[in-house]
Amino acid sequence: MKGLLIDDDALFGRTLQRALERRGVAATTAGTVDEAMDAARATEFDFALVDLKIGKESGLKLIGPLRELRPKLRLVMMTGYGSVATAIEAIKAGADDYLLKPVSVDAILRALSPDEAQPAADEAAPESMTPLNRLEWEHIQQALRATDGNISAAARLLGIERRSLQRKLAKRPTVVRKE
Repeated sequence: MKGLLIDDDALFGRTLQRALERRGVAATTAGTVDEAMDAARATEFDFALVDLKIGKESGLKLIGPLRELRPKLRLVMMTGYGSVATAIEAIKAGADDYLLKPVSVDAILRALSPDEAQPAADEAAPESMTPLNRLEWEHIQQALRATDGNISAAARLLGIERRSLQRKLAKRPTVVRKE
């Protein structure tokens, strides 16, 4: 199996690429929409894992062109900031599955498997569930990155009081990376 990993987080892409390769799955990474389309034109992939946010662009806009270019491609959207609305939008646009990050390699491989090989939903749920506090923390980190570490702006973006955000940050050390 050969796949295309489309994510602007280079570290995540390389880590996932290595994890998949340890499982016998060849993977190529792309960090932009243009890189992804160039790779898809050059290589016949079996699947594409597409991040919902690729820089300032939406991974949703890749679904149509990838589907048109490679009709048999299995398309799986991934995001750390999922919602029912974006899941519905992705599936309507032609995605085969929608996964929330962080996601295990096992969950990704299940999403890439033919439908008949997938376990029942109650079997897959415990491995694919992410603790709520971790999702909250990652959402806070995304807001901090988007606002260059400005606590007040991040709090406005999150729709919470600045002091509430400061209390949450005091519970865990924060690292804001500029990319």
